[in-house]
Amino acid sequence: MSPGVKVALVPGVLALLPAYAGRIDPVAELRAACVEAVRWLGNDFAVVADPQGMRVVEALRRSLGLDGRSAVTGLSARPTAVLVVGNGSARRSEKAPGHLDERAVAYDSELEKALRGGDVEALRGLDRGLAAELMVGHVDGFARLAELLIPGAAAEVDYADDPFGVQYWVMRWSLPA
Repeated sequence: MSPGVKVALVPGVLALLPAYAGRIDPVAELRAACVEAVRWLGNDFAVVADPQGMRVVEALRRSLGLDGRSAVTGLSARPTAVLVVGNGSARRSEKAPGHLDERAVAYDSELEKALRGGDVEALRGLDRGLAAELMVGHVDGFARLAELLIPGAAAEVDYADDPFGVQYWVMRWSLPA
């Protein structure tokens, strides 16, 4: 029996870079969940991320004593481990980077429902225009995630919160090969 496919989702938030940890880490719980998700994937995994997300992935790998760069990037073949980098809206509160947009919480709720339940059609059908207005981090990553998931595959949720008015998730899926 061949091994399954591991898929993890982490946010591409710059607060995860070591320079932001400082004496008091503003995202200690989020950082711990991200590090554990990367550890769970193993040493070699494909990465689906924008340039900012790649910086975060490289920092997470270094925190585990791994080479900063993943041995595999992109999805040319069916990999056995994939890290997708993306986050929800950055407009969930008055103090959010994009200021408050009343549509943000509802958008993120629908996105989280799709992620938790493996709703690949909902992930493929995300409104990219609205995502841009709501400052969703790497919406293309969620579409790529839909290509990897099996419809109905439930996520293991390690983190779901919106510190600083930005929705972050750390989730994992163990899929059959």
